[in-house]
Amino acid sequence: MIVGLPKEIKEGEFRVAITPANVRRLADNNHRIIVETGAGIAGCFSNDDYKEAGAEIVSNIKEVYENAELIVKVKEILPEEFDLLRENHIIMTYIHSANRLPQTKAFLGNKVVAFAYEDVKDENGEFPLLIPMSEVAGATGLLVGVYNLFNTNGGNGKLVCGAPGAENVKIVIFGAGNVGLEAAKLGVALGADVTLMDTDIKRLRDVHTYLLPEAKTLYSNKSNVIKAISTADLTINAVKWFPGLTIISRDMLKYMKPNSLIVDIDAEPGGAIETSQYSTHENPVFVVDGIRHIGIPNLPSAVSNTSSTVLSNATIPYIIEVANKGWLKAAKENKKLIHGLDFVKGNLTFKPTADAFNLPYIDVNDAISMFEK
Repeated sequence: MIVGLPKEIKEGEFRVAITPANVRRLADNNHRIIVETGAGIAGCFSNDDYKEAGAEIVSNIKEVYENAELIVKVKEILPEEFDLLRENHIIMTYIHSANRLPQTKAFLGNKVVAFAYEDVKDENGEFPLLIPMSEVAGATGLLVGVYNLFNTNGGNGKLVCGAPGAENVKIVIFGAGNVGLEAAKLGVALGADVTLMDTDIKRLRDVHTYLLPEAKTLYSNKSNVIKAISTADLTINAVKWFPGLTIISRDMLKYMKPNSLIVDIDAEPGGAIETSQYSTHENPVFVVDGIRHIGIPNLPSAVSNTSSTVLSNATIPYIIEVANKGWLKAAKENKKLIHGLDFVKGNLTFKPTADAFNLPYIDVNDAISMFEK
């Protein structure tokens, strides 16, 4: 199969979907790999690295789409790419189609097959292609927060680990899942006073008992949230927003220390942090009611070498399987991968997107059966 690797074009996105080491794995399976020039440069993967791994370098994104059957990306397909889609394309990337109607229409109209990394699910209900980025996002969010406590970045000038005779930084983290736990681990390692909050008592018990006993745990309800944020220097949200969820409302900001910092890793505008909005790596901080906020939606991109490596290592087995077997056989035989098959030749097989936009939905198995010989 011909595999195409375009350069990411979303603003502030520095990752690349396949590293040279994993391009070599595709080449060893007798696949042809086409890489857009400079696709990996931000992550310190040069054109020469890709050529040495067996890839061909092409000069622009149009050549990738024109020649490749399987298009592998990190971020969603953007409007600039819609006209490049063709009916024979297989797309593998993070799609998040329930939030993106134009992309959904482009996929359906061009009758592509598309696998959404975020929906690939294992037998335990875990999402193996989300976990690596969740862990990187947690660690990066913690570091971005600590860095922006410096006076030179507009913060209150506190050193995370403190110093003899001076207190360490108090960090409150909402969410004890993969994102929050990774942030908490790093915070503890840096010498901060870390409190991890969640509504899942079993998860808090696991944290307290063996996952991270060095951190404090606190059940998340409004009373405890107000208590925790009133003394926090740095507050981190690691909870994925859903309709109806508010952890910190605007009215609650008055309880926080002046000029303290909220890092919303979920970065959903008006979401779990009511005053959250998008910010960028270049201009990360905005202020609401005297409280500094950061809402960078693609935090892992700031560490593009690391995040590209862990993402590529997680996704490459699925990419190779699709390239080796074709989309139909791979989806039928891989019980994890089939959960991520959200678009099949003009059919929408992901119900949350169908519900969000009132579009026709077909069960993925029924869609597959339409194309079986």
